[in-house]
Amino acid sequence: MDFITPVSDDPYTWGQIAAANSLSDVFAMGGKPFVALNIVGFPTKALGLDVLKEVLRGGQEKVAEAGGFLLGGHSVDDREPKYGLVVYGEVRRDSIWKVTGARPGDLLILTKPVGTGIVATAVKADMVEDEASRTEAARWMTTLNDLPRRISEAECRSVNACTDVTGFGLAGHALDMLSGGGLNLTLGIRNVPLLPGVLDLACSGLIPAGTYNNRVAYEDRVKDPGKHDEILMDMIFDAQTSGGLLLALGRDDAEKLLPVIRGFGFEQAAVIGQFSEGDGTIEIADSI
Repeated sequence: MDFITPVSDDPYTWGQIAAANSLSDVFAMGGKPFVALNIVGFPTKALGLDVLKEVLRGGQEKVAEAGGFLLGGHSVDDREPKYGLVVYGEVRRDSIWKVTGARPGDLLILTKPVGTGIVATAVKADMVEDEASRTEAARWMTTLNDLPRRISEAECRSVNACTDVTGFGLAGHALDMLSGGGLNLTLGIRNVPLLPGVLDLACSGLIPAGTYNNRVAYEDRVKDPGKHDEILMDMIFDAQTSGGLLLALGRDDAEKLLPVIRGFGFEQAAVIGQFSEGDGTIEIADSI
């Protein structure tokens, strides 16, 4: 189950984003969504039901796109609108993707650009001057992380570990992949794909509180011997909504799967890191 407050001023788009964000939890385990239920908090006295109708329409369309069925749900009257899904999925036992399981030498693939937290903050402040930033952020946030539905069973089994990038940012979720012990990650800061215009927005101070909180929570386990630009470092701590998948694979498997992923519409997918033996820290490099 997951739900979010509005990250778009368009109800239909918000419904799509919230649904894609919820469905991602199943995809990140190598699963395929089967049944979903709406979870709604809505201020009925402040907003018209026509707004809610558009939110639910966006959500229903994403569930259908994911191959699932929407079977009702639950709603409450709430001062702040919230929307999301409870999602049930299915996966073969020998194809389950877990957060831990990466091996020394594995490469780390990220399927979507980062920066949605910063762009969403700028949208709420009505300070997005480059329309491409808004458009691209919405496009990626509404894009399903549906690789388990697209790649072959053999390709699914080649994935050693996986998680999706959401509120804890790229750094926080990458650190989760190290939680099994005995691993470090070298992260190529300039290999990380970014949304257009996001660096300019960050330079203007449009950085959400969640991003600052992530930096405080994780920076002691993120080593940056090259002392990279602080704004660039903010990108790996930025709290994401409906972010991409992080996939750990052996080098040969990663090199085979990356063009396949790009061919499914994740054209900015990139190898951003490599795992090695270690003590559970991330070391920032210029590139991999």
